[in-house]
Amino acid sequence: MTAPPLHLALGWNDWLNLFAHFLTLSLMSVGGAISTSSEMHRFLVEQQHWLTQDQFNHAITLAQAAPGPNVLFVALMGWQIGINAGSTTAALAGVAVTMVGIMTPSTVITYAAARWGHRNRDLRAVRAFKQGMAPVVIALLLSTAWIMASAAAAAAGAGAATATATATAAGAGAGAGAGAGAGTAASIAAARDLLAHGPLWLTVAVSGIVIWRTRIHLLWLLAAGAVLGALGLI
Repeated sequence: MTAPPLHLALGWNDWLNLFAHFLTLSLMSVGGAISTSSEMHRFLVEQQHWLTQDQFNHAITLAQAAPGPNVLFVALMGWQIGINAGSTTAALAGVAVTMVGIMTPSTVITYAAARWGHRNRDLRAVRAFKQGMAPVVIALLLSTAWIMASAAAAAAGAGAATATATATAAGAGAGAGAGAGAGTAASIAAARDLLAHGPLWLTVAVSGIVIWRTRIHLLWLLAAGAVLGALGLI
């Protein structure tokens, strides 16, 4: 079994915190759990450091490609948290905590609201609410796409920052003239790193247009992305 990239020591308070957070996210999941993934990223990756960026991206990608509801990405995140905690038992606990948390409030509220909305579907307020929520859902989904697409660019930026720091240190040792030359070289290298991810952003844009303007099934786009990745084009 491959060693996890993170080594966590989670106590009962951490599991309760995880459960409570997913309960809260369930109440925000207008348009499905995927619409709250930007907040999941903030909490799990940036704040708690329970998942790596790659683990977060892989959970969403695998759930989108696999048959079944895309809420499965929540189970994959819980599984990865448990694996990072060091055991399969913890991984199963992570799946249970995250899935029960994300499903319970939204399921109960959706059931009650669907029954009420159907009975009152002709009310002006109900129609206005449905129309007003559409742009909110779209914005939440776009934020998810931005976070995932920015991961590679962020990695490139980190590499460029390291190169700049190395060049600066070298310049300090070799003199002001050499330092200026090294700084220029580092800037050029950083620009090249960012331009190297142009195909990634182009793929994002083309995929968005294809989904918007055609009826091509999403699985075909996922397959095309996998092929491009395997060939090293993105």
